[in-house]
This record gives sequence, structure tokens and C-alpha cells, in this order.
Amino acid sequence: MHDTDPSDLESFATILAGELPGRWTSQYHPDHGGGADYDHLTATVWDMDQTAHSISTHGVAHCAVLTRTDDDTRLLVIDHLGQPEGFLVAALAPAGLPDAAYAGVREPDGLAVPADPFHAAEAATLHLLPRYADAVAHARRNAAALEAPLPEQIDLTWADDDLTTPVPESVALARLLTEHGFVHDSRQDRLVLPGDDTAVQAQSVRGLGARLAELGVGVGMRHPAPPAPATASPLPARVTPSSARRR
Repeated sequence: MHDTDPSDLESFATILAGELPGRWTSQYHPDHGGGADYDHLTATVWDMDQTAHSISTHGVAHCAVLTRTDDDTRLLVIDHLGQPEGFLVAALAPAGLPDAAYAGVREPDGLAVPADPFHAAEAATLHLLPRYADAVAHARRNAAALEAPLPEQIDLTWADDDLTTPVPESVALARLLTEHGFVHDSRQDRLVLPGDDTAVQAQSVRGLGARLAELGVGVGMRHPAPPAPATASPLPARVTPSSARRR
């Protein structure tokens, strides 16, 4: 039985930490009368929805940070300003990953919850924490791919008027290709440089080649292998009459 007031942010966060799965701690950051600066926390809020909007509109005078000690997952709890009651709970991006690792990763956007830590814990467990786990796994895969060594050469293959190449394992190289006009063809799972405008295509290839040369990566140009010639079916063997003597 909790004898704290869950409508108070500090108390709400304390109770919430005890109801989430795993071992969590709660650290309250108080309101210092307008003198508090929590930009170092709000800058890492992994949200492009209502939590980000609230922070940009109202700022953050006080907050609480919940940390799961098992894996350092962090949640930020702030007042839901503009609403009669309730709080916003959002994930904080993990530390130690390069900015490029977040490219293409969908934010695990936070939740608006009433001043009921038990309801909030259920909502966070069912929705926010799974989204956060998926986003972290994606970002970490990106980070690992960023460290993948660049190949010695990439091969561009003509397909009609287009140039195609397999999607490279290196995220940095894939980004470089897309910056020079290549688009992903999901049907072929290849990167394609369209040949609708041959002048633009040639300019893209020249720019890409110069950039790859700086990185020590060569460019090979290939034409698709011609189809194998059809082989004529052998004529059936001619049947000759038997030379056996007749009776």
C-alpha cells in the first residue's frame, strides 16, 4: 500500500518504477523556480509526437528519470501540461550510439497517461517498452553495419538504361549511393540509378566514382551476361531395318 500522492510527479514516478517489469530506480529532478535546465535530458527524448510537442511548447520545469538497472533503459516522466491532469512518459535514447545509427529508425514515441501509476505501468509494458526494444535493436544493427569494412570495389550492372548494384552491407556506403541518386528497388532488393535522364545519370556516376576513389573503393561497370544460346535438340536416331535373314 502506497501512502504517497500519485498526482504528484515525484510520487507518481516512484510508484511507476516499482510496477514496471525488471528492476527500476527513479530519480526526481525538482523545479528550481525557473532556474532548472534539463536540456541535457530533453535532448535525448526519443519521441516525435506529443512529448516532443509538449517540451518544445512548454519546456520542462521538473521531471523524473526512471532507469532499468538491468540494461540502462531510461524513461522520462513529465507533467502533461495543457491537460487537467496526467503525465507524459517517454523513452530516452540509449547512450553510446553514433547519430548515424538512428537513420531510418522509427521513434518509440511516448504515452499520455492519467495520474494512475498502475494504469501507466500496464500501458508502458504493453506499448512503450516493446516499441523501445524494437527501436534499440534497429539502431544497434545500424551501428554494427556502420563499422563494417568498405569493399574494395562495387560493381554497377547495366539493366536496360538503368544501373543497378546489390544493397551493400555497409550503411555508410548505402547512404553514399542514395546521396548520388540510387533508389532501392524492393522487388529486386537492389539499388537502382535510373536512366531516364542520361546526363543526370552520368553526372551521378562521376560524382560517385570520385567520392569512392577518395575512400579507396573502386567501381566496376558490367553488362548483364547474354542469355545462353539455345541448343538444337539432337535428331532422333534413324532406325534401320534388321539384317536378319528371312525364312
